[in-house]
Amino acid sequence: MRKAFISIFCIAFAATATAQRNEISSMRWGADFNIHITFSNDSTSILDVRGLYHSTSTMPQMAVGSEEVTYYPVTLDPEFIDALKNKRIESFGGDTAAAMKFSDTVRAKTLWSALHGEIGGGYIHFINCLIYSLESKSLNLWSPFYRRPESNWKPKPMTESYRRTKNWKYYFPDNQKLAQKEYLTKQKNGELGDMQLLPKSFIDLFLGTNQKQYEQLKADGETNKVAIIDMIRLLVSANYLGLDQISLIQGAVSRSIMKYSMNSLPSVIIFDDFGAAVAMTLDHEGYKIDNVVFNQQETLSADEIDQRMQLMQGVIRQVNAINKKLFERNLKNYYK
Repeated sequence: MRKAFISIFCIAFAATATAQRNEISSMRWGADFNIHITFSNDSTSILDVRGLYHSTSTMPQMAVGSEEVTYYPVTLDPEFIDALKNKRIESFGGDTAAAMKFSDTVRAKTLWSALHGEIGGGYIHFINCLIYSLESKSLNLWSPFYRRPESNWKPKPMTESYRRTKNWKYYFPDNQKLAQKEYLTKQKNGELGDMQLLPKSFIDLFLGTNQKQYEQLKADGETNKVAIIDMIRLLVSANYLGLDQISLIQGAVSRSIMKYSMNSLPSVIIFDDFGAAVAMTLDHEGYKIDNVVFNQQETLSADEIDQRMQLMQGVIRQVNAINKKLFERNLKNYYK
């Protein structure tokens, strides 16, 4: 009976993954500044080139020795989602209740190691998954579970961690003034660790947004910007989190990925240096190219298209290699 249940459970997961997967069957760069996409289920979508993410960070800026991680705002690879679902089934023997619950026997000491053990991948993966879980509301930092119990207790002698967190109502700084103060303190003391690898645009958004502006972003429905700010708030408090908070966050992130909808629009990056629109995803190893269409493709020869494709594949391989190298070098003791 149990074996039959597991089989049905696996088939249901596989059917869900198949039903959700809506791969690109063709892309066309129109003369109207739009990318026309046709999916495997014959549905279509039109994306405005001017509103898409544009990349100019090709070979010259990614020479060996580059100190910047390249971050592309892409979606998660379908095979990664399937792998996580299958991993959960294998780990918990088909028990759906157990599969959706964090196991107390596998507790990790840090936020990074807890999530890495669950989702794999490198730092870019870690950040993408955190942002997605916050943006989708699967991870709700304002839940009572993350609120610190009220207490008049004070350590004697006064500890550095108590001094820096005594005004926090949650296990993370719950307003921008406190969050920015902690970030700048860590920066001054050389304690940022792998947070140094966050995209500059993320840090600029975080440091340039006061609490009133943050509340306005929430009111305006700017969910991605709010998620980025909340993610940094969480990271600046990561070394203060207890096992209970880490396990709750790990479970929330894992569930958000398992519920991830593959019906969402593809992530298309415009590679300006190659005149190409590139549909990209993120898998365990890093970024990968799923589909490419060139501007005025009909005027390009097969050799020109092949040459550009090889160059772009080389760029992505270099991006992944440099991202991985910088992450491994900068991880240090912050998430060991």
